[in-house]
Amino acid sequence: MLGYEEKLKELGITLPEVPSPAAAYIPAKKVGNLVFCSGQGPSVEGKLVYVGKVGAEKTLKEGYEAAKICALNCLAAVKNLVGGLDKIEEIVQVRGFVNCTADFEKQPEVINGASELLEKIFGDKGKHARCALGTSSLPRNITCELEMVVKVKD
Repeated sequence: MLGYEEKLKELGITLPEVPSPAAAYIPAKKVGNLVFCSGQGPSVEGKLVYVGKVGAEKTLKEGYEAAKICALNCLAAVKNLVGGLDKIEEIVQVRGFVNCTADFEKQPEVINGASELLEKIFGDKGKHARCALGTSSLPRNITCELEMVVKVKD
């Protein structure tokens, strides 16, 4: 069985550097054997790549891609904190927030970008509890934001 770092390589995915916090918080915090990731946006190399509301400036497909980037940024925060992805036992929970128009109702499909990616990487250990919420705005008008709770090996 491949380790999770090797699985990323097999999928052609490069984990980004941990995004710098935009305010007074830390990217991730370990409590016992759980790691709580702060909300991560769709940034790549320090630049926001998806900005705007789904249902207006952004399509569902663009929101889906933004959610994938958010998930990778969460994983980068976990890796940085615990020393490697292979220390992950399972993904426990994902909370996704979609910046969308009032009539947009497909938030779950947007956050599937993150959920499906996590399952590709971690298999059954990537299946998680989740919520997918619509919101009228997010910081810096980002398209989505993701929080994650991960169980790690002691």
